[in-house]
Amino acid sequence: MFGTFQLRTAENREITITNRRARALLAMLCLAGNEAIERDFLSKLLWPGRFEAHAKASLRQCLLDLGKLLAPRGTEILDVSRNSVALHPGSILTDLDALEGALAGEDFASAIAQLHAIGTKPILDQMDFGGPFNQWLARRSGDCEKRLHAAIEAGLAELERTGDREMYARLRDAWPARSAAKPSLAAPAVGSDRTRIAVLPFHPVGAGGAQDYFADGIVEELITALGQVPQLLVAGRTSSFHFRDSPLAPPEIAKTLRVSHLIEGSVQRQGENLRIHIHLIDGATGFESWSQRYDGSLDGIFALQATVAHAVTHAIGDALGIAVAPPPARGMTGSKEAYDLFLQGRALSGRVFGEGVLGTAVDLLEQAVALDPEFAEAWIALAEAHQLIAVYTPCLDRAAESERMADCARTAIALAPQLGYAYSLLGVHQWTQNDIVGALDLAFKAYRLEPTNPAVCMRLGSFLLYCGRTADAMQYIEAAIDQDPVDGRKFNLRSVGRFNQGDIDGAIEAGHRMVDLGFPSMWLAVATAASGQHELAVAQYQQTRVLLNKVIFPPAGTEPMPPAVMDAYWQVAANGVCSGRAADRATYCALLDTMQSQLHDPADASIVLPAIFMGYPERLFEAVSHAISPANTLCLLSIWADVDPIRRIWQHPEFIPFAQRIGMAAAWDKYGWPDLLPAPSNRFETPSHLSN
Repeated sequence: MFGTFQLRTAENREITITNRRARALLAMLCLAGNEAIERDFLSKLLWPGRFEAHAKASLRQCLLDLGKLLAPRGTEILDVSRNSVALHPGSILTDLDALEGALAGEDFASAIAQLHAIGTKPILDQMDFGGPFNQWLARRSGDCEKRLHAAIEAGLAELERTGDREMYARLRDAWPARSAAKPSLAAPAVGSDRTRIAVLPFHPVGAGGAQDYFADGIVEELITALGQVPQLLVAGRTSSFHFRDSPLAPPEIAKTLRVSHLIEGSVQRQGENLRIHIHLIDGATGFESWSQRYDGSLDGIFALQATVAHAVTHAIGDALGIAVAPPPARGMTGSKEAYDLFLQGRALSGRVFGEGVLGTAVDLLEQAVALDPEFAEAWIALAEAHQLIAVYTPCLDRAAESERMADCARTAIALAPQLGYAYSLLGVHQWTQNDIVGALDLAFKAYRLEPTNPAVCMRLGSFLLYCGRTADAMQYIEAAIDQDPVDGRKFNLRSVGRFNQGDIDGAIEAGHRMVDLGFPSMWLAVATAASGQHELAVAQYQQTRVLLNKVIFPPAGTEPMPPAVMDAYWQVAANGVCSGRAADRATYCALLDTMQSQLHDPADASIVLPAIFMGYPERLFEAVSHAISPANTLCLLSIWADVDPIRRIWQHPEFIPFAQRIGMAAAWDKYGWPDLLPAPSNRFETPSHLSN
């Protein structure tokens, strides 16, 4: 499978396959493993551009030729049915299977030998049958590389646990020989060849706005379903819903979202009856290329959603002349009442901000899981609601909210272990337990399960940013932005990442986009100050106050400040962070000292973040050592800039002991040391020049 495809007997004699499509067909089956491939799909990929009848006839002849060639081997190799083709279990062993088996069985010596043998050879090299086939091959081979990376990491972790340093070093050194040409072992594919589409919010008909949540639920499920189609890349929910009731023409929306097609529609609900109109819009012209109406009922809501998703994928395939596999059906709950409560609660969580919004969301979602305790998606939504409360509200007990989030995420994982986002949420909680290795393990597992979920990509990228692995982090962040390009939180990560990499202009550009999308301007101000524009930076930092009680909230347990006091506070804060004057910095640092002694939460983000911005390591170390919360964890991504005064944090002699106390140093040992710190010469020991 690595390099040019070859087929050999058990005695290592090559079996020559002269028909190149027959060779490709067998290679596809080997890459699919135990999975059957639909005959219609094979005929479209291997004979693109032919009439359907001709392509099917060619596939039949190809299968006959393969059957005759393989018959003398004395075993059944192909399982051919009327609708699909698969390999007979155990009939073929691939070098890919052997390598994965050696790693899974902890036969590391064999795995190392195989890694050296395959070197940098790509999977199924020089096999090309045009766009759709190449897209399929790129996705499948990319999945294989990700599995190998995960297995290598698991092997290294096991060898580190057992203390087998020699085998650890051999395996660690063998893998880069394969991955040297890659920017990251598990780098996401930004700008892939998949067809890019967006599902815009559907219009609720005749409900007077009361059923917006139901129409939104239909759209979210369609986004999820289409996101499972290998040939499609679907814009994220945040970006799609940004264009609700937008005055922009479809081509302008498509350009902003960087998609070729838009899906629009309407939902009419009358009692138990449903009617869905759906339209496929060409993003370049704005013209409708396909439309259809579907009628159903709440009793058959999931079947109706599956029908719509199948029809959309078929319409996209027809419009583009490619083979598009339909998405698998999703049946989430057998309770109509639980599903309705789930949709209402998830819609409120999506709003995040507003008086009592998240508390109401939790109430609705708790009712949903009470009606159906096996409703995994509702448990995930409930976990996310608790996480949002812990981060975005003046919560009096962030640790308790984090624990509730973790309990819900664990329940979801037990019910549906294939839903990756639950692992991402559980990873947030692991940070609060000083288990940063566990947090990254969960984030990578979530990514392996849902690599095209922008929320999963963003979470993994943010975790790596917190640990100082900026170069690796940016690949996941850019992939998240590529799929969800109208989300201020993601541009915040881009701004910080570019700032950490020394790209001040890029940080400022991303910061302006972040602010345009409604995110606080503190990070933009810090980048502007680093460029030398201190007066402008002070004004930008002060602009954050306009988002008080909307996107940011005062510390838990505090009374609202009178306008004059608020003005004075933000003046001190902006000058302390951005003016560049030592006296202003000292004044704000003294204020942070007072705040920490008086606030309900001495580890509040309103202390941690400015302490980082002003390079005040003692205040940061004390606050975060007291407690890591889902709110102050977000501040850690700002540590890793090589500019004054922030560099005072990671250059401080107590920084490494601090990193060891909170579990960050353990994550460096497993996932690589920060870009700004020299890696230790021996991974099993902290070098003396860092521990002093």
